[in-house]
Amino acid sequence: MLRVGLTGGLASGKSLVGHALADLGCHLIEADAIGHELLLSSGEAYTPVVGEFGPEILDESGAIDRRRLGALVFGHPERLAKLSSFVHPAVVRREKQIIAGIEGSDPQGIIVVEAAILVETGSYKRCDRLIVAVCSAEQQMERAMKRGAYTREEVLARISRQLPLEEKLKVADFVIDTSGTKEDTIAQVRAVYDSLRSLSE
Repeated sequence: MLRVGLTGGLASGKSLVGHALADLGCHLIEADAIGHELLLSSGEAYTPVVGEFGPEILDESGAIDRRRLGALVFGHPERLAKLSSFVHPAVVRREKQIIAGIEGSDPQGIIVVEAAILVETGSYKRCDRLIVAVCSAEQQMERAMKRGAYTREEVLARISRQLPLEEKLKVADFVIDTSGTKEDTIAQVRAVYDSLRSLSE
């Protein structure tokens, strides 16, 4: 079993790379998606997060509005650390459960854990190899705004709070440049997959 980390900056093409690897046969675990599930009303982090940050983070249906929550924590390191203390350990536990299941059913498989803060949390050290997806800052901005979720100011603020790309590249085993065409990115993914497959055999 080969465990591979996949990270990059905001809107750097991580998801495209992750799903391309999954299409080639890797087992993809999306840590951010697990985090979102944990914040659902049925999730493990819901009660402690609402207890800490108050009912103002809830929408009309009683669900956590992640944008409201983000506005409270981003730019406030102590609040962000508190939120992470509720969510991150639970994400790691869930990842371990999923990985254990995959190891039992596909011991020669390749597991790809996609997460925005793999390097920041040190979680990349649990991986056998690390892939970093990159593109220009202008493309990050354009892609993030195209999603419609953030204003230009919010995107700039989120990018500024992330670990500089240069720091992530220092610990990368593979770098995939997503600034070109989708076809070009997929070709790079195939080359990385071939390398990973040779390592897992």
